[in-house]
Formats: sequence, structure tokens, C-alpha cells
Amino acid sequence: MTLSLGTATTASKTKVLFLGSGELGKEVVLELMRLGVHVVACDRYADAPAMQVAHSCHVFPMLDGAKLRAVIEEEKPDFIVPEIEAIATETLVALEAEGHHVIPTARAARLTMDREGIRRLAAEDLGLPTSPYRFADTEDEFRAAVEAIGMPCVVKPIMSSSGRGQSTIREASDVAEAWTIAREGARGGAGKVIVEGFIDFDYEITLLTVRHLNAAGETVTSFCPPVGHRQVDGDYHESWQPQPMSGNALAEAQRIAAAVTGDVGGRGLFGVELFVKGDQVWFSEVSPRPHDTGMVTLITQDLSEFALHARAILGLPIPDIHQHGPGASYVILGHGKSDAPRFEIDPAGLAQPQTSLRLFGKPTVDGERRLGVGLARGADVTEARAKAKKVAESVTVVLD
Repeated sequence: MTLSLGTATTASKTKVLFLGSGELGKEVVLELMRLGVHVVACDRYADAPAMQVAHSCHVFPMLDGAKLRAVIEEEKPDFIVPEIEAIATETLVALEAEGHHVIPTARAARLTMDREGIRRLAAEDLGLPTSPYRFADTEDEFRAAVEAIGMPCVVKPIMSSSGRGQSTIREASDVAEAWTIAREGARGGAGKVIVEGFIDFDYEITLLTVRHLNAAGETVTSFCPPVGHRQVDGDYHESWQPQPMSGNALAEAQRIAAAVTGDVGGRGLFGVELFVKGDQVWFSEVSPRPHDTGMVTLITQDLSEFALHARAILGLPIPDIHQHGPGASYVILGHGKSDAPRFEIDPAGLAQPQTSLRLFGKPTVDGERRLGVGLARGADVTEARAKAKKVAESVTVVLD
């Protein structure tokens, strides 16, 4: 089997179009650039991180189906790569039916845009272990769902990201506020919410799972070592790899991840989120794209999650994924408002051996925003986490 790739900016170019151009997309774009691919980056705002390293860009709302179709018909990309969840997925489904190649599939983008589709797939269609759950459209349905699930329980909008709208109900006095938080945190300020039973887990992981072609052109599935992570209000703040876990738990995690990604289909890297207690594993969510917790792979693996995604998109084989050693990431946040954030860096953090820094180049801050990440390797996860934290804390975000 021979794979053909063109050359960027020429008539032979292989063109990849990104829908969403954040920091994760930026890293994938850089990997594609190394393979001579022509990249078009799209997002709702100008100068998004991936736009800064792409050949060309378009600015439009990703939920605008008519504009989405117009851009794709203009660009005629070989591959369409959703980098965010909030996209006009029905338009993607139609475009795929017309012959466009969506990564991993348009169905994956549609299923994972909201928590209902993917949860019903995992629990009801595939029979995978999940927390107990109920969906609710109205406040009355919500209160009934909380009563059915019991307390404590977790409430999330079915359409949100980065922990927005998420809260925990521990007692009856929390119910009204949780409904308000979920509605305000949802995309568009409305829509269903999911009420999930609280699982007493030991830790949660992201199992980076990649569906790709082997040298014979057959679709196979590979796994990165599990990534442990710490969240604050549902948003990732720190991750490390590998997360220690039993052999039985790892095998079950891989079984669940293979089942979900195999049903979704296509090829590319998936971030499968799982809860673990002893040898028990529960499915939580899946992202059909590189995962924010997987930024740790920039320093732990010879092929980062972004390089793996790029290879899978293009149909290139992926050999064994080599580990450089235990590593960690720690986020750098900006709080406030600015149209020109800048950074003051104490060199002591980066003077530590086996450390690195990524600043994403986001042009604005309004509230709290992830602006970078500190990375480190160590003799073990504990040392790596301490070093990554020191890198991140050596960066002061200045919002003038």
C-alpha cells in the first residue's frame, strides 16, 4: 500500500481544514506542517492559536451551518477536522454524505457534541458501565431526576465544555442553585441537563486511544499509557503520565475505550475519560480529538497525542509509542480582561532539567482563560508534577 501526499501551497497540496483553532489544534497543525500538509484554520474569532501557524484562515461562527458549508465548498479540503464540540454537526453529516472526509466521522462529531448522545451509546447500546443518570428538559423533570438518582449527584448541561455549568448536589438546599448553574453554563443558556449519580472512585484517567491504519492498510487501535489528572470545577488544571493502576483495571479501561471508539468509527485520536476504583472502571465521556489532559504527551512520548492524530488523519502507520519517562503538565491561567496579555518569566522554573513551556498565543482574556502549560519529566510522577508546577508558577500573566 502506497500513500500519496502533496506539497503545501502547490497544485498537488493535501489540504486539511480545522473547525476550531485553539491550543490543541495548534499543536496538530504544527505536526501536519512537518509533513508538508496545507492547513486552513477556522474559528469564531481572529488570530486564534492555530490560525497563527496555518496557511490561511476563516473567521465565522462554527454553529452557522450555511457559512460552514460555504467555506468547505470554497476550500475543498481533503480532510475536515473538528477541533471543538460546538459545530453545526448536521451540516457535517450532510457534507460527509456528499463525499467529504470528516475526522474521525461526522457521526462522532454529532454524538459527542452533547452528553446525551454519547452516554446513551455507551450505556444503552454498548452496555458499558457508567454512573446512573437521568436527563431533564424542565425544572420539574430536573427535580424528579435528582430524587430518582439520589444525593450526592453531579449536574451538567448536556452541551458545555471546560466544566461550565457543572455542580454537585449534596443536600436539598443545593438543588435550585444547581439548576440555575447548569442552565447558565450551557451553550446558548438552555437545553437539557444530565443528573449523574456520584461514583466513589479512587481516581480518573484519560485513556488516549488512536484508531489508525497499519502498514497493510487495516484499521487498528493503539493506546497511550493512562493519563491521570486533577480538575477544578470540572476543568483540567494538572495531568501526569503514567497514572499507576492495576493490570486488570488497565485491561478493562482499554476494553471500554476500544468499544466506544470502535462503534464511533473512523480514524484519529480519541480522549476517553474513565473513573477507576480498584479494578472497577466506569465510562465517563469521550472526545473524538486530542484531549487537554494529553498535553503531557508533549514531553512524555516520542509521538505526542498531536503527532498521533496527524498520522492517523493522513493514514500513516503508527509504530510502538515510546515513553521518555514519567511526566506532568500544569496549566497557566489568566484572570481578568486584556486584549494583549503578556508574560513575565522567572528563569528558575525552566532552569530545571527536563522541563518545557508552551504559551498558546491567545490574543484576549475575559474572565479566566488557559494561556499556557508547564511541562516536566522526572524520576517518577511525584517529581515530575512538582517540576511542572514550578515551571507554571514561574510564569506571571500580566493583563494590562
